[in-house]
Amino acid sequence: MFTGIIAATGTLSGIEHTGSDRRMTIDAGKLDLADVKPGDSICINGVCLTAVELSGKGFAVDVSTETLSCTTFNSLMIGDRVNLEKSLRLSDRLGGHLVLGHTDGVGRIADQQGDARSIRYTVEAPPELSPYLCKKGSICVDGVSLTINDVDKNTFAVNIIPHTLQETIFPDYTAGTRVNLEVDIIARYLEKLAASNP
Repeated sequence: MFTGIIAATGTLSGIEHTGSDRRMTIDAGKLDLADVKPGDSICINGVCLTAVELSGKGFAVDVSTETLSCTTFNSLMIGDRVNLEKSLRLSDRLGGHLVLGHTDGVGRIADQQGDARSIRYTVEAPPELSPYLCKKGSICVDGVSLTINDVDKNTFAVNIIPHTLQETIFPDYTAGTRVNLEVDIIARYLEKLAASNP
């Protein structure tokens, strides 16, 4: 479980192809790994992965074919920056919203425009995620907990303030950049409950 509050940005420093899946090595940047051990979960661009090796200021994760097929990880290249967050402890503050690290779909940055001191990003989500997008609702974009400011069918807009721009990989995005999306888990449960109790 995560909060969607990015602790640091890291860099993809190695990719090892192991059959049809991959082992990726991440330089963790300023993320403190002192309390991380092999087997712990770390959220990378919104995807919950297991740290299988630790070395110096970095760690390695195994990325399955399933994860490669439903996230942006199949297009990551050495040198790409990534958003990082360690798993939530019960004593931590929930600064964002409840994030599982389970990608619901891959979206695309459609546009970005200055809006006072923030930048307004327009994101096109897969059509099947449209029912979960609501104005002032929560969305997780590459691991970042955000508030949806506007919705038009399966397209939504979010405003990124200067602090978030500084602490995440949002400045790396251009029109067409693919991003991992996770909808609000509460919406998922409500849909299931409603379907079970017509």
